[in-house]
Amino acid sequence: MKNIPYIYQKIKKMNRVSLLILLLVFPSILFSQAPFPEPEEVESFYRTKTLVVLENDMFSSYNSLIKDAMKEYWEAGEYDFISTSEFNEKRRDPSFSFIVLTGTTFDRDRSGTVYNFINLLLGKDVGRIEYMPELCALPLSIKGAEDTDYSHKLGMVIRFMQAHVDHIREDPSQKGKKYLKYYNKFIPDAINKTILVSEKDLEPELRTARAAEKFYPENLNVVTEDEVDEAIINRAEDTMILHKVGSDRGGLCFKMLIGTDDARMYFYGEHKISGRRPDGLLKNDLRRIGRF
Repeated sequence: MKNIPYIYQKIKKMNRVSLLILLLVFPSILFSQAPFPEPEEVESFYRTKTLVVLENDMFSSYNSLIKDAMKEYWEAGEYDFISTSEFNEKRRDPSFSFIVLTGTTFDRDRSGTVYNFINLLLGKDVGRIEYMPELCALPLSIKGAEDTDYSHKLGMVIRFMQAHVDHIREDPSQKGKKYLKYYNKFIPDAINKTILVSEKDLEPELRTARAAEKFYPENLNVVTEDEVDEAIINRAEDTMILHKVGSDRGGLCFKMLIGTDDARMYFYGEHKISGRRPDGLLKNDLRRIGRF
C-alpha cells in the first residue's frame, strides 16, 4: 500500500487545527506550509524567551507534564507558561518563541484520527499563525489516547527540539533539515548504539522469540517502559529509544529513534496502517535499521 506523502511536503493534503486556539474563537484553521526560518531568525531564537502555551483545561495532564519536562530538560534560555489568550497577544513579538500543542488531521485519512503535534515557533508580526517561522514540529501522541503513551518520553522530545534548532543553526541554508526524514542520513550511525523498544510499540508479529531471532538487529533490546524512562533520565550513552505515535484504529504510524545522550534523531519513518502493515515498528523498519 502506498504511503501517505510526507506531511510537510504535501501540506495541502492535511489540516492542522490548533486545539488551543479552537478553545478561543476560531472554528478551524487551515495551516499552509509554515515557513522555514531564515538564518538570522534561527540565530534570534537563542535570544528569545520561550513561552509554553498551556491548554485551557484545569484538568489537563499535558499542562502538568510539560511543566515538569521544561523544568528538567529545557536548556535553551528563559521560559515561562502562558494561556491561549496570551499567545494571541504575544505571538507577533519576535522577542518570544513559543511551544504550542496542535492537532493535525489528514484529508486522505478516513479513520478521522487527530494527531497531537508539539511545535516550536518564532514570534513574528504576521497576519496568520501559519506564517510564523516553524523551528520544529514533532508528532507527540494520538488525541484521546492515554497520556502514558508519551508522558515518559516528553522530556526526550523537548531535548530533541533544542538539538534540532542547534542542528539547523549549523547550516540553515539546508532547508531539507526542516523535514524529519532528513535524519535518515544518520541511520548508519545507529548500528553502534543500543536500541530500546517497548514490546507494545512493535507490530504484533515481532512480539515472539522466533521473530526476535529472525528479524531483530543485534543491538535491539525489548524492554519495559520503566527501563526506557531510566535511559532518558540518565541520558544513557550510545542508546536510542523508540518514539512511536499511532493507533490500531488506523491512520498513520510515525516512528522515530532518538538518542538519549545526544538527543539527535537517527531514524524517521511513517506508514499508513492496514491489515498488512499494522500499528508499530515493522519488519521492514528493522531490516532498514539493521542493514548497516
